[in-house]
This record gives sequence, C-alpha cells and structure tokens, in this order.
Amino acid sequence: MSRHSVAREASQLQQRLEALNEARELADGVLPDEALQEVLVILERASSRRSLSSGHTVVGFFGATGSGKSSLFNAVNGVEIATAAARRPTTSEPLASVWGVAGSEPLLDWLEVPARHHASPVNGFADDDTGLILLDLPDFDSTRLANRKIVQRMVGMVDVLVWVLDPQKYADAAVHHDFLAPLSAHGAVTLVVLNQIDKLAPADLDPVLESLKSILAAEGLGKVRVLPASALTGAGIDSVRSSIRQVAVQRQAASQRMAADVANAARTLTEVSGTGQAAGVKGGTASRLSEELSAAANVPLVVEAVARSYKLEATRRTGWPVTRWLSRFRPDPLRRLNLRRETGDADVHRTSLPRAGAPERARTDAAVWNFADAASAGAPGPWRSAIRSAAREGREQLPDALDRAIAGTELKAGRTSWWWGVFNVIQWIALLTALGGVGWLGVLAVLGYLQLPVPEMPRMEGWPVPTLMIAGGALLGIVLALAGKVFASMAARSRAGAARRRLQAAVSDVAERLVVEPVQVELTRFASFRDALKRSS
Repeated sequence: MSRHSVAREASQLQQRLEALNEARELADGVLPDEALQEVLVILERASSRRSLSSGHTVVGFFGATGSGKSSLFNAVNGVEIATAAARRPTTSEPLASVWGVAGSEPLLDWLEVPARHHASPVNGFADDDTGLILLDLPDFDSTRLANRKIVQRMVGMVDVLVWVLDPQKYADAAVHHDFLAPLSAHGAVTLVVLNQIDKLAPADLDPVLESLKSILAAEGLGKVRVLPASALTGAGIDSVRSSIRQVAVQRQAASQRMAADVANAARTLTEVSGTGQAAGVKGGTASRLSEELSAAANVPLVVEAVARSYKLEATRRTGWPVTRWLSRFRPDPLRRLNLRRETGDADVHRTSLPRAGAPERARTDAAVWNFADAASAGAPGPWRSAIRSAAREGREQLPDALDRAIAGTELKAGRTSWWWGVFNVIQWIALLTALGGVGWLGVLAVLGYLQLPVPEMPRMEGWPVPTLMIAGGALLGIVLALAGKVFASMAARSRAGAARRRLQAAVSDVAERLVVEPVQVELTRFASFRDALKRSS
C-alpha cells in the first residue's frame, strides 16, 4: 500500500473517530449510559493505540481449554516459548513473543503484558524488521475469573484476533455467541484456525471445515479465513504464518481493527437509538400552539376589555355633555385588569387577570403536548422522549411568563382619537346653543312677568329662533352622541384587532422561547446525531 493511501486511510479513520465521539456527546442524556460508556471505551482505546507504535502489529491467540492454543503459538514461533518461559504458569497470564523490540515496550505496557520474549527470526515469517508481536493468552473458558477478564480485555485491544478451535468444540456457543458473533465487523482482522486436525480422519476434514464456515457465515464472518492446522504434526503451520505475516507487513491491522471497532460502536448506537426521522416544527403546529396558549392566557378577555375601554372613553369624551358624566361611574375594564397604561406610567409587570386554574393548566398542557407530539412524530423512541421532555421543561413557567407578556404588551389604551376632539367641540357648541335659547326665552319670560316691554321675537319660517336654538342644540347633541357610539364601535373593533395581534405576538414569543426553541434544539441535536453517526459508519 502506498504512503498516500496509508495517509488517506489514517485521515478517514480520524474523521470517523471524531464523528463517533460527536455522536456520543450528542446522545448524552438520551441514550442509555451503558451504550455511551462502551463507545467512550472504544474511543479512548483507539486514542491510546494510535499514540503507540504503528510499526508493530499485535496478534492475539485465543482459544478454549484443550484447543491446543499454546501449542499452536509455539509452533508458529518455531520454539517452545510457552513452556520455556520460566515462572509462567501455563495460560494463566499473557506471554508476548516480539520480533522488533525497539518501540514495543510502551505498547506492551499498555497491553499489560509483563512476560516478554525476544523472538529469534523465523525464515519467511518474521524478523526484527517485521514488527510483529504474538500473544499467547489464557483460555477464554477458564474457571478463573481473572483469566476471563484478561481475555475479554485483550479481545478489545489486540490488532489481529486468531481464534484457535478444535474439532470437538468448534461449534461451542461460548466462543461463537460471546466472542465471534459480536465481532462480525472485524472480519478483516480475524483469523480462525481449526487446530488438531490430526485427530480427524482425512474424509472428515472437509465436512468439518464446511460446517465451521457455515456457522461463521451465519454470524456475519463469511469472509474470514479458516485454516486447518496441527501443532502436533506441523500441518498448515506455514499457512498460518503466511496469513499472519501478510497482515503484519501491510501495517494496516491496527487501523483496520479500530475502523471495525468504530463500525461496531456506530451499529450499537444505531440499535439503541432506533431509526426514523422527526417531522420537525411546522408553521401550522407552532400557530396552533400560540392560539391555544392565547386562549389559556385569557387573551380574548383582554381584547374584549380593550374594546369596552375604548367605547367607555369615547363616551366620556364625545357623549352628550348633559349625560356623559354618568359614564364616569362605570369602571374602566382595562384598569380593573391592571392593563391601563397612561402616558408616563411605569411599565406594568403583572396583570389582574384571573390566575390559571385547572382548566387553563390542562389546556396549556394539552397544547404543549400536542405540539411536541407533532414535532417528534417519526423520531425513534429515545429521541422522541427527549423532544417531548424539552417541550415540557418550560411548562411550569408558562402561566407566569404569559401573564408578564400580556402585562408588557402596549395596548395603546391611553391614546386618543382625532374625532373625539371634533365631536366634543360640536357637542359643547350644541349645548351652549340650546342653553342660549333657554336663556333667551327666560329673559323674555321675566320681562313679560315684570310687565316690561318685550321685544319682538325673531322667527325663522314662523318658528321662534330661541325655540329653534333649544331644539336644534338638543337634537344635535343627541345625534352626535348616537353617531359617536357608531364611530366608537367601529374604532373599538379596529383597536381591539390591533391589540389582539400584539398580544398574540407576545404569546408567540413566549411559546417560542419556552417551548418551540427547546424542541428545535432537540430536533437539531437529533439531526446532528444522525449525521455524525452516518459519517462514523
């Protein structure tokens, strides 16, 4: 493999590791801690392995009791290392056979392999330039817990896994279900050796090999090389050496192992996460949420109060002066709700609207739930729960936040209308005209009572002018008062409509801040998780 290809694969592996870590961080608090911890272990292990010697390939020999694993290890080495190593009980702790000691010490320290043997060159297999480390490991079915823990740890750390099986127990569930099947993504760095073929009749060898291959294929390891061998007779040892040497000289086993680990971790996250795509926040669902929250927050009541307040103020300003004073005994609806803001008033921070009771809270909860349910539709279970939880987190703050939003909305209750002044002036002119006619007639009546000369009363179309003044002033005042009510109703509807839009905008801002944005954050997190998982696979 060329230097450029190696560099490209290393870069791709780095990108996949970063994407996997990004997916793990994004899934924190959503997916089970056990799965995330598994991914973290893989990431930390990959980081450690990449910081150590890239010129060495670590090959682990795994097998059950009686499989002849140590014998095969010795046969591949060409010397009885397993028994020649003093003070090492058989298969109780890892033993390393090293070709190319330089740079191997930190790697073996990380692997926690204290027993190390500087192997002699084996012609056509390995020498100090090969950078090969063979590990003889304890039996994976050992009755000693410490031995099993060593095996489980090494399964996740070595670069190449050599599984040594024997004709009697090659289909044993312990190795297939507990080790081989979970490592189905590691076919490129896995080698299966059927040892002790000397115990089989020549006619039985091929059927046993075919049976073993079919079992491996069912576990996703159909492309794994299966080699027959006999540590006792030496049959197949050269093929085992050749396969190991091939992966060692390519210097890609460690990277391939880590790539397989990343694929496995990505598959694990996919399984615990589930598949699917969230519907997301749609304009219609957000609008329905705002409408429901507006109703629960008594926005219609405030809008009605705006209209009634305007009509009342219009009556006070444009009604018939003789009767308009009666309107001052009627309370202002907005002032009763603490929403009347006159010019120069400090901002209103709270209203006197009825506090949210059980029906209002139920309506609010239903609105939030329906919104979250629509936004999370299609998302897999854990993420759907996270999206719903995000929507409900701000639920308790909603009543208070909505009340403050309504209190802070400018309703323009203190703003006058241009026609009020015109009507008011004309009303007073009409009233003064009527009073002038009354006064005129009163003066004439007093003169007549005192037997004084009474001047001739001017007339218009036969009607006395003072009488016309009284009738005209009173009639004009009444007509203006009625017209003012019509104008006030029209203007009240317009002002109430404007208030409704501003109040709904304020409610929408609260809904956006406390419900929509948290949901959108979770939706974005889910989309980023899916993207990161895709890039890591």
